[in-house]
Amino acid sequence: MSETLEEVQLLESIPGVGTKLATAIVSEIGDASQFRHPKQLVAYAGIDPSVISSGKFVATQNKITKRGSKRLRRAMYLAVTCGLRGELNPRLREYYDRKKSEGKPHKVAVIACANKLLHHVYAMLKKGKPYQFLMVFKSLT
Repeated sequence: MSETLEEVQLLESIPGVGTKLATAIVSEIGDASQFRHPKQLVAYAGIDPSVISSGKFVATQNKITKRGSKRLRRAMYLAVTCGLRGELNPRLREYYDRKKSEGKPHKVAVIACANKLLHHVYAMLKKGKPYQFLMVFKSLT
């Protein structure tokens, strides 16, 4: 039944995302129009960085909040690791390599990629366009 959903077919266009991951992501997000901004979706997934500050003190090493859906967080983590494995998703690999060159640890870079990929998922679901189209469209602008 999930293979007949248009949203699942859209998410399957992401390299490294199969039917099971696409179904898990769509079922956890539900209707994407309930989020006004992709940052709200990122916060719903619980992969947004927590901000720790008090007075003049601002923490430099922040963890993710983990306040949202653990199933969506896990699905995004798996989507990123599958996309990075075997160079399936070159756009994601480029972003991962940039984060690693900034000195970020592996898991921090993967969560940053998951954050970025969730922004793409939001755009795909709102516009109804597959991943490849968004990739070409972004390079033209």
